Amino acid sequence: MSSITVGQKRVLSGMRPTGPLHLGHYHGVLKNWAQMQHEYECFFMVADWHALTTNYDDTARIEEYVWDTVLDWLAAGISPTAATIFVQSKVPEHAELHLLLSMVTPLGWLERVPTYKEQQEKLQNKDLSTYGFLGYPLLQAADILVYRAGNVPVGADQVPHVEMTREAARRFNHFYGKEPGFEEKVTEAIKKMGKKNAKLYNSLRKKFQQEGDQSALETAQALVESQANISINDRERLYGYLDGEGKIILPEPQALLTPVSKMPGLDGQKMSKSYGNAIAMREPRESVEKKIKTMPTDPARVRRTDPGNPENCPVWEFHKIYSSDEVKEWVQKGCTSAGIGCIDCKGPVIDAVCAEQQVFVERAKEYQESPEIVRNIVSEGSERARDVARETMDDVRQSMGLSYK
Repeated sequence: MSSITVGQKRVLSGMRPTGPLHLGHYHGVLKNWAQMQHEYECFFMVADWHALTTNYDDTARIEEYVWDTVLDWLAAGISPTAATIFVQSKVPEHAELHLLLSMVTPLGWLERVPTYKEQQEKLQNKDLSTYGFLGYPLLQAADILVYRAGNVPVGADQVPHVEMTREAARRFNHFYGKEPGFEEKVTEAIKKMGKKNAKLYNSLRKKFQQEGDQSALETAQALVESQANISINDRERLYGYLDGEGKIILPEPQALLTPVSKMPGLDGQKMSKSYGNAIAMREPRESVEKKIKTMPTDPARVRRTDPGNPENCPVWEFHKIYSSDEVKEWVQKGCTSAGIGCIDCKGPVIDAVCAEQQVFVERAKEYQESPEIVRNIVSEGSERARDVARETMDDVRQSMGLSYK
């Protein structure tokens, strides 16, 4: 099944609402989103249903956390005019597609997802023997497929989730992509491409099917994508016809690998609220100063006069992110010669972190003073998202014989 989608430039990504976001979220995800929103058609989702997979027994603050999450997104530079910002539960089509996919998804696919057992081991204090926890990768698949998103920005550890989404789409298309009169409809679609393009399409298809020429397939897919005068349904038929399958109802997405976050926590581990080593995106300066001043440093520097090694110090990791080459050179020389103390070294980091946070604080101020603006952004974004999801579900129901007249 072809992996080219009708939404090649469409991206779906999301976060579970767990409260105010920290600098690790910004440098690991949001900074990338802020750039992508100008390069792709972006759908950014507050995944409140996913929050229930591990926190179903405590929902008292979930609404508060949803608004905290959106506010931090806006503070990070995510623009409601450039991206669609929405809440998962406001688009019930996610749940419907999840249910329908669950009818055809083998149980073993869910059990073999790497994070399934990993999370059970990490969260042994919680009862995760629920269908919701087992089925969350399929809900993730539905989140992606309901928008026919061509790209999913993920880290390397999340690639198996995207691969399972591809498998779910492939299996669905295998069962339900054989629409009545497919050959006749695809023949008409080819004619709409014009004589020259139609001849090239047929030639490339033959070359791929008879010789297995992958470059011919990719060229043919690009040719279909460039056709401005054919409908979305015809485009899907043409993609499916290339490799001998039927109409592609749910296109397979691609994993869009994102840069690895280099944002460490205060103790040198990955920054995480659960580790107690995080700095919130909009944390007050007094609190930030206290946290950074009490950060551990190179254990070899017992006394002020002891030379140290920046590579053994968590503070150096912050310098790598925030400091200029000139400051980093000053740190290297001063630390290794004991020319500067650890408090001296931490000063530029405090200033740089607080300067970055001030931008977030200023952006958030307008929305904090007028909360209804945030509500309207989410309401309008959820409606836009639902319009797209409805179109997908119309095709899904029709292909499954569930579109009753």
